[in-house]
Amino acid sequence: MNLALTDEELAFRDEMRTFFTTQIPAEIRERYARGEEVGKEGFIESQRILNANGLATPHWPVEWGGRDWTPVQKHIWLDELQLASVPEPLAFNTSMVGPVIAAFGSQEQKEKFLPPTANLDIWWCQGFSEPEAGSDLASLKTRAVRDGDDYVINGQKTWTTLAQHADWIFVLARTNPDAPKKQAGISFILVDMKTPGVTVRPIKLIDGGYEVNEIFFEDVRVPAENLVGEENQGWSYAKFLLGNERTGVTRLGFSKVRLAQAKERAAEISVGEGTLLDDPLFAARIAELENEIIALELTQLRVVASSADGKPNPASSLLKLRGSELQQATLELLTDVAGPDSLPFAAGDGIASPLWAQRTTPTYLNYRKVSIYSGSSEVQRSIIASSILGL
Repeated sequence: MNLALTDEELAFRDEMRTFFTTQIPAEIRERYARGEEVGKEGFIESQRILNANGLATPHWPVEWGGRDWTPVQKHIWLDELQLASVPEPLAFNTSMVGPVIAAFGSQEQKEKFLPPTANLDIWWCQGFSEPEAGSDLASLKTRAVRDGDDYVINGQKTWTTLAQHADWIFVLARTNPDAPKKQAGISFILVDMKTPGVTVRPIKLIDGGYEVNEIFFEDVRVPAENLVGEENQGWSYAKFLLGNERTGVTRLGFSKVRLAQAKERAAEISVGEGTLLDDPLFAARIAELENEIIALELTQLRVVASSADGKPNPASSLLKLRGSELQQATLELLTDVAGPDSLPFAAGDGIASPLWAQRTTPTYLNYRKVSIYSGSSEVQRSIIASSILGL
């Protein structure tokens, strides 16, 4: 298989690279690259620029702002976006609820929700996981009971990322508790976060931040018109939603940027008669990561090239597994380069550790999450064992 880009694909890559590095404000990209908070307004500004130029939702149907791109073009778009340290379009909007509404929603729902979802006029969050229904999502207990023209929702969701910013939430709720299989009897419902009875409570994470939340629903009345698709078919829509996270989950652009940062910083640190970058053990560690990134990138290109028929490829589990591990490995490397400065301090004499170094430990700790979300590494290994190795 020839994995080299064609002349047209190289021209497309250059077009994407030029746009991302010139049209997205440098301040936003630099802060994002350093692992600093971009803030809600920074994400909104970036996505609106992308959307205005048809670059926020290229995988959507063309009539709703998508682009008729090949799988390779979509891969190039995402890779160059990550390499330029542009905040990715909000996944809850562009990769999750948007495609579900486009595929299964009513015409009224499409017209009402899709344009503001693409433009981040509506910020969505995901109401799937519960205290006792994480990996075993089908065991969820949140109930939605039909009452006239409304559903009345009661229950709790947890680990709801960025719910503190959200305007709406898409919720999986059990509408038929007597269904013969636990996967059945679940519906996909859209809920305005301002609805009476919705309570958001932050969860403090290991990095000290408040990225996730728990959400409580107490007699929350939602118009029945906010049901997406058919009642009790929510599990099928949820599988469709999760199936949209395939080759992009490697986030190789992210890992490449962090590895480049580690090399740049290491070249500034004196060790013996040279720098840390000259140290044989450190250089070997760099070389190993570079080789692993190249190997995964080639695997990703093979998966992309074989996905033209739109069917799921079980090899995407390999991409998720190794992509997660490489994100964590590059961040660990950057933290090691920072050394003692990775632990924030501000001495009384005004001497403080550099900001980039202070950000390494919280970022490293935060990214322990990547081997859990979108299907944990254990789940991916089970898929690899059964679907690829036939065990």
